[in-house]
Amino acid sequence: MVLTYKRTSNPMMNRPVVKKEIVDFMRERQTQITGPLKNVETFAHENNIPIIPHETVVYFQLLLDLMKPKRILEIGTAIGFSALMMAEAASEAEIITIDRNPEMIALAKENLATYDTKKQITLLEGDAAELLPSLEGEFDFIFMDSAKSKYVEFLPKAMELLSENGVIIMDDIFQGGEILIPIMEIKRNQRALERGLRRLFDEVLDNPKYHTSILPLGDGVLMIKKREHEIQTGI
Repeated sequence: MVLTYKRTSNPMMNRPVVKKEIVDFMRERQTQITGPLKNVETFAHENNIPIIPHETVVYFQLLLDLMKPKRILEIGTAIGFSALMMAEAASEAEIITIDRNPEMIALAKENLATYDTKKQITLLEGDAAELLPSLEGEFDFIFMDSAKSKYVEFLPKAMELLSENGVIIMDDIFQGGEILIPIMEIKRNQRALERGLRRLFDEVLDNPKYHTSILPLGDGVLMIKKREHEIQTGI
């Protein structure tokens, strides 16, 4: 046994850190949203519209500031909150966002017309599966926050569209921990979603084609990047 590090010398190593009190701390102590974006966030919370939580917002703001992407693709616009947040964090980026829900599209159009003052954001209406093949050029940052069962289906085309040092981020991959539950114990109407996520994990985790990382932000974030070998061979 190494005497310097006894079994009891670091009691923090095996304690879970993402508990309610820590989540509250992250959401309350990190820099808050202000200005027009705050209006969109407030509307979403008041109307029970799911948007990325504050800890994920702050992470995106830092990541985009570091990456300085020229083009961003979002699958899942909702009311436009995340697209507007990304436009604010990457003020020189062109953003294309896709949604198929008519009610969300109508609200997003209002918000984009009001708050997208630099006209960075283009909203495409329709099914992402049909629209993705029509997109041209490369994207440095691709954010998926749509039907979770479809992530694995969108992945091949997203990888084709991804630039050399680009990153794909997929949101809500933990599903409140249901990814750990046997599929037959999950409600029948949720099983397609869960099967899709599990196919995604089987495809990307521990696959030499992808460099992946899972972050415990919100309901889980999966980050995917091309490995250097795949870039060099053009796969």
